[in-house]
Amino acid sequence: MTKSERIAAEVVAELLERGVREAVLCPGSRSAPLALALAQAEQQGSLRLHVRIDERGAGFLALGLAKATEAPTAVVTTSGTAVGNLLPAVMEAYHARVPLVVVTADRPEGWAEKRANQTTWQSGIFGRFTEPGEHIGPAHLNVHLGEPLVEVEDD
Repeated sequence: MTKSERIAAEVVAELLERGVREAVLCPGSRSAPLALALAQAEQQGSLRLHVRIDERGAGFLALGLAKATEAPTAVVTTSGTAVGNLLPAVMEAYHARVPLVVVTADRPEGWAEKRANQTTWQSGIFGRFTEPGEHIGPAHLNVHLGEPLVEVEDD
């Protein structure tokens, strides 16, 4: 198991500890460790996993699930510009006081705007909409995952 896979397993365990029972995954290469940890949690019956290919749609599905269940719901994306597509759902969650948990995979610290055309600053990207406050609302967890992302068996 790689360091990134261990981190992802810890993140998912913490989500479960905090009451997350629904998760929406918008997969990508950087979020692979999180995707595997979420799939394992679903196989164990700990949560229900929904997979979507469009980040904006994934954000609103997670928002709707959080509203319907009145429980924290996670939306998980890969790194880069994918994260920005969650802003409309995050804004709505903020104003409606919905417990949306945004989990974004990120490159290692110091890699922002380097090594790939879609890298960007993800920490704090949602501004005041995910800042801790006096009311329930969205939270953002930006998870730095380094290489290798997942263990690969050598043929």
